[in-house]
Amino acid sequence: MNKIVIISIILAFICFVYAKISSNSSDQDISQIKTIYDYELRLENNQIIKLKNFKGKKILIVNTATECGFTSQLESLQELHENFKKDLVIIGTPSNDFMNQEPRSNKEIINFCKLNYGVEFLITEKIHVKGKNKHPIYEFLTNKILNGINDKNVSWNFNKFLIDEEGYLLKYFGSMTKPLSKSITSLIK
Repeated sequence: MNKIVIISIILAFICFVYAKISSNSSDQDISQIKTIYDYELRLENNQIIKLKNFKGKKILIVNTATECGFTSQLESLQELHENFKKDLVIIGTPSNDFMNQEPRSNKEIINFCKLNYGVEFLITEKIHVKGKNKHPIYEFLTNKILNGINDKNVSWNFNKFLIDEEGYLLKYFGSMTKPLSKSITSLIK
């Protein structure tokens, strides 16, 4: 009988310790989740974009390139901007991280986007979206510990990250998902 009591006490103690460790590790994960409002971006003219200024709106962040097979998505991104500008902020983040498909300077990128696609949504300075010099915003967007849902790295130009009105990452979309697709627009309405 004593052996049964001792084994029961030991098992109860092990369960208690395991439950305590499990709850502490999940509390730690939750406390590390950030919002997009913890970050800033810079426009080509050095003006800082404080993302906290967009509280209450959804934000779509897209890594862009002007010499990519997906560059024509700039046109539908502009249409998305026009259709939902009351509820959505679109931010293009040019990057030359994929096969040198963004060779232009910051000013040339802006001119190209405006002239060829009528872009009026925000375009930042050129940044890195992968590798050791990855911009902090892409550290957030691609790290589940920080964003709570996504561990996928940027796979190519025109990956899309939709942020909710509270600043949390809502959904990740690859390059093949068109900006006006129902999978994106249904989450904005």
